[in-house]
Amino acid sequence: MTEPVIYEYSAPGRRAATLPEVDVPLADPLPPSMLREGLDLPEVAEGDLVRHYVRLSQMNYAVDLGMYPLGSCTMKYNPKVNEVAARIPSLAWTHPHQPEYQVQGNLHILHTLQEMLAEIAGMDAVSLQPAAGAQGELTGVLMIRAYHRERGDDRRTVMLIPDSAHGTNPATTTMAGLEAVTLRSDARGNVSLDDLRAHLDDRVAGMMLTNPNTLGLFDERVMEVCRLVHEAGGLMYGDGANMNALLGVAKPGELGFDVMHFNLHKTFSTPHGGGGPGAGPVAAVDALAPYLPGPVVTADECVLDIETGARWQDDWSDEHCIQGNWYSLEMPAKSIGRVKSFYGNFGVLVRAYTYIRMLGEAGLRKATDGAVLNANYLQALLRDVYPLPYDRRCMHEFVVEGVVEGAEGIRALDIAKRLIDYGYHPPTNYFPLIVHEALMIEPTETETKETLDAFAEAMTRIAQEARENPEILHEAPHTAPLRRLDEVQAARNPVLRWEKES
Repeated sequence: MTEPVIYEYSAPGRRAATLPEVDVPLADPLPPSMLREGLDLPEVAEGDLVRHYVRLSQMNYAVDLGMYPLGSCTMKYNPKVNEVAARIPSLAWTHPHQPEYQVQGNLHILHTLQEMLAEIAGMDAVSLQPAAGAQGELTGVLMIRAYHRERGDDRRTVMLIPDSAHGTNPATTTMAGLEAVTLRSDARGNVSLDDLRAHLDDRVAGMMLTNPNTLGLFDERVMEVCRLVHEAGGLMYGDGANMNALLGVAKPGELGFDVMHFNLHKTFSTPHGGGGPGAGPVAAVDALAPYLPGPVVTADECVLDIETGARWQDDWSDEHCIQGNWYSLEMPAKSIGRVKSFYGNFGVLVRAYTYIRMLGEAGLRKATDGAVLNANYLQALLRDVYPLPYDRRCMHEFVVEGVVEGAEGIRALDIAKRLIDYGYHPPTNYFPLIVHEALMIEPTETETKETLDAFAEAMTRIAQEARENPEILHEAPHTAPLRRLDEVQAARNPVLRWEKES
């Protein structure tokens, strides 16, 4: 039986809530020109309303329900201790307009997180402001642009981007007013050095490089790439989306990158999806640090009066005083300006801080080791089932072709839809674009061997079904609340509101 939608529960006079009598002066009514003659909202009881939204929530797949192998998105488990920390009242209820002396604890967390991320990146300074990885990208490219412009190097308007890059890279470049130029990959999935050399001239502002790249491969000549770009006068931007493969192993700053962003939801286990909130902090080396967006948190050692918030730079003897740091918000000297209000998404930053402090240096390295091990184990299980276009040891993710020998007409989309019937969220489809019928799989470090074995078995059974009964794939999913949609028409002619059937 199909459950009715919320509008179909509606009956005149039903209410899900009762508002108290107004105990403040009434505001002036809206002018008639701003009023609607009618507003067709459902009238439902509280129980019906709750059941409607709980039912919708149970139709969703989530990382707390099962494996979520979205390559390039790192859908790792979100530890519940992060949520506990973010809900501490003195953190959760802080108002961004409170004076600095009332939020020293909050600023201490932000300052410590800045320092930890700088250490992980191998860079010198961090801004926590950007609200997402894509905004972090834009921030970094704007910093590169500002760096060249201040030096009078206005000819540098080209950003080099490998063909294995995230789609946000060329979009970011265009939004920053620069020209995106694509570089080819070589047969092993690295940036082609020949193609890179052919594009290096005095117009190059820099290069955006994801390493490991979206093929899940560590560029074997990344330091040579950085050297060539620097010798041409350009700067290196590191797309930090895949830092889950590098923690405690390699630091982008030491490889030759000048600026990079972190995706806190990917690497540091903060919630991912739903349109936000997110966080995309940006790290930079000394030469670019003055251009970071602000404000950033700074620390000065001083003596504090814990009752009044007063501070002294000299020695002070009083029972209410302690020695410590005074934290302030300051704009970097040549800042590109704000990219987000206040501190950024503070609750997300608290979650990332908690994750890093809980794991520590050794734990972060262990997380990366687990991510790389799991990906290579799963790749080994599937390499003889689906074509592996780049037959190399992968990092935290890998890409296979979603085709099956002996099953003509089966596409990656068919395999992905059939996986839903086996209880798994499909991997990323058709990305990166340089792989035919790409299926991009990332198991993350938080999945067990048993889960990986079961996923590989499901993928193997689907390949067998493709040869023996291809229609079962073409018509999948069979068990989902909605069957296969016409995705082209859904994109071109979206239905954005419910309409009662006549």
